[in-house]
Amino acid sequence: MSLSTLLQSKIGRLRLVAFVEGVSFLLIIFVTMPLKYFAEWKLGNKIMGYLHGVLFIVYILQVVLIGITERWPIKTIFWALVASVVPFGTFYLDHKVLKPMQEEAQAN
Repeated sequence: MSLSTLLQSKIGRLRLVAFVEGVSFLLIIFVTMPLKYFAEWKLGNKIMGYLHGVLFIVYILQVVLIGITERWPIKTIFWALVASVVPFGTFYLDHKVLKPMQEEAQAN
């Protein structure tokens, strides 16, 4: 799926934000945190932490707003929020929930 296709719908934009937020989370866990503690390079963690924080807030806001406007069940909103704090959670959510949702919306 192309970037322009993702940007055309609310779910597509959420999928994009979920992906970028998930990547930023993994970069903190597997790159900047080890650099902070083993190489004593704290700047990378500070910068990545800030970027991840912004992406996290954008993701949370999008989940809540889209969940409300699209009338998602509370259970779906809850698990979408939980996915943001579990490593690889946003990727799993995208694969199991968001991608099928977007495909269904495009089919209609």
